[in-house]
Amino acid sequence: WRGWEKGRRAYPFAPTGIGRDTVKALHDSGAKVVAVSRTKEDLASLSKECPGLEPICVDLGDWEATSRALGNIGPVDLLVNNAGVLLTEPFLEVSKEAFDRTINVNLRSVIQVSQIIARGMIARGVPGSIVNISSLVSRATIPTLTSYSCTKSAMDMLTKVMALELGPHKIRVNTVNPTVVLTNMGRKVSADPEFANALKERTPLKKFAEVEDVVYSILFLLSDKSAMTNGSGILVDGGYLAS
Repeated sequence: WRGWEKGRRAYPFAPTGIGRDTVKALHDSGAKVVAVSRTKEDLASLSKECPGLEPICVDLGDWEATSRALGNIGPVDLLVNNAGVLLTEPFLEVSKEAFDRTINVNLRSVIQVSQIIARGMIARGVPGSIVNISSLVSRATIPTLTSYSCTKSAMDMLTKVMALELGPHKIRVNTVNPTVVLTNMGRKVSADPEFANALKERTPLKKFAEVEDVVYSILFLLSDKSAMTNGSGILVDGGYLAS
């Protein structure tokens, strides 16, 4: 992939895990990268690894703060919406606070940030690509993930609507839908050995995803190699939904 988007400006959310490795892959490929996180320490360490990175520290769950931080962002050609929180609660114990926080970060921020970036693309008359990081649980049920699953299912439909309305402006929008990925968030979901083993057993490849499995799918959707892919989702699930 090296050099495939050299000089283009990319904008992933990158505290840890998938976002962080996506930033590093884009940076290594020659893209000018803007990275967003609410954690200054994560941005500082990432900036050391990726010289020239433009870090922005903001809580994307805060609409007003996000508007102030990103309202004057420069030209961006590629956007990865990767910010997310996962708060586990049984359905009968779902709280307003947890549900609102999950909606605000996982879904509402995608709408707000994508509006900002897409308007800039349209004003400049340039094509672009937006990748929304969804999940296997947008299509399959897992206990205690009510709020998270709802946001990911909604994200899949949001992606289709965005693809429909932004397509005429040559802006493509797609999702990547991974199974459990071996990040801090993924380990939280799979902490129960019995549950984790059951999930792996139903997966034909008998394993969870590595971060790089997701990153390569993101890079494909950002690149011109996916020029006719719009409103679609790449399943990185090891065949889980095929079983």
